[in-house]
Amino acid sequence: MSQLTRDEVAHLADLARIDLDDAELDHLAPQLNVILEAVASISGVAGDDVPPTSHPIPLTNVFREDVVVPGLSAEQALAGAPEAEEQRFRVPRILGDEQ
Repeated sequence: MSQLTRDEVAHLADLARIDLDDAELDHLAPQLNVILEAVASISGVAGDDVPPTSHPIPLTNVFREDVVVPGLSAEQALAGAPEAEEQRFRVPRILGDEQ
């Protein structure tokens, strides 16, 4: 695989409207070549007999049907509550009288 030259990286930076100085071009060009080599090695593993996929294993929809069912009655909901008052949960006061 051909290597990206410093001038090609400068051209790509210009196209992307990224202002790179000479030191950044010297630093980034070898790094981009390493990335391209890594991508090329992956492309070499996946041959034409491997279909493109978004996930390595088949996925199935695990959502259940959206069926309306009756909810708990107030008595059922309050059955396990430590304290209840007027069909509501009774909880200890957490705010002082200043509120």
